[in-house]
This record gives sequence, structure tokens and C-alpha cells, in this order.
Amino acid sequence: MTLKRHTVSPTRVDDDVLLDAARDCVLAQGVRRTTLTDVARGAGVSRMTLYRRFPDVRSLLAALMTREFGALLARTNRAADGHHARSRLVAGAVAGVRAIVADPLMRTVLDRDGELVLPYVVERLGSTQHIAEQFLLAQLLAGHEDGSIRTGNPAVQARALLLVAQSFVLSHSPATADIPATALFTELAHLLDAALKPEPA
Repeated sequence: MTLKRHTVSPTRVDDDVLLDAARDCVLAQGVRRTTLTDVARGAGVSRMTLYRRFPDVRSLLAALMTREFGALLARTNRAADGHHARSRLVAGAVAGVRAIVADPLMRTVLDRDGELVLPYVVERLGSTQHIAEQFLLAQLLAGHEDGSIRTGNPAVQARALLLVAQSFVLSHSPATADIPATALFTELAHLLDAALKPEPA
């Protein structure tokens, strides 16, 4: 009698199955204690199936964060409302920061393995940062068009706004140790709005 394995064929398993298993592992034990073997077991696939897609935990985590935070930012950006581009940009940026700092995956990564995000601060921008920057750039261009945002190089403005917003994400825990988070988010909205408001004629 032939023993049949109950693993999923590598040609049929969806990436989301693997990423969902990775998310469960990270939430349960943190990034450093998560192994590809754990993820493969959680996804119900062979280790080789997982290795073919993701050669190490770092690449798996990068794909997971791109999926999770890319979808999160897309949802908050679609919900951003306002009567002109500046108000939509401010609302979307603050909503995005709020959503990311409240996300269990981001909280787990920052609280347990915060040094893993350091390369995206000092070495290179990641896919999620580029997604956020594209939203900022689109609203900046719209704001230049409708006159609600001061003129300037939109690429430079978008990069500067990204750096401001991500600092509120990365430093959220220590920053809110003695200051209410809601007050800090309100101040972020004021900062962004004031920085983008057209200069008086």
C-alpha cells in the first residue's frame, strides 16, 4: 500500500496560504523564533514547497509585510475624504499611521524584533514605504492642481512627508508612554496641514 502525503502540490498552493501561516507564527512567537519549518507546518505544505517560494524567513517576512500593510494603506487611502487634496492627504496619512500602529503584526515586529525594520530606515525604502509614498505623491499633484497645496517638487515633498509619517509609526510606543496617542495624531494632522498649506500671496 502506498502512503499518500497530505501536503499541497507546489503548483497549487497559493501564496496567501503561506503568508497567512507566516503571520500566525510571527504573532505567536515573534520573528526571531519563526522558522520556515514552522510556517510550512502551519500551511500544511512541505518544506521544499515553501523554500521554492521563499528561501529564508527575511524574504517571507518582507512579502508578508508588503501584503498586510499594502492592503491596509490601500483601505485607509480609499477612505480618505476631504473637499480638497490637502485635506484628503492629511486625513489619509493620519489614518494610515493610526491603522499601522494598531495592527497586531506591526506591534509584534516592533515590540519583539524592532531591529529588523532598521534597514528600511537607514539603508533602503521597502515596498510598503513606496506604496505610502505613491499615495502622498498623487495627492500632492492633485493639490498643486487645485491650489490647496503649496508648490514645490512633488517627489521631494512626498519623501519628506513619508519620513515624518513613518517616524510616528516607528516611535509610537515610546512617544505615547506619557502623551495620549489621540493627542499625538491630532498634532500630526496639524503638522501636515500647516506644512502643505499654500503660502500667503
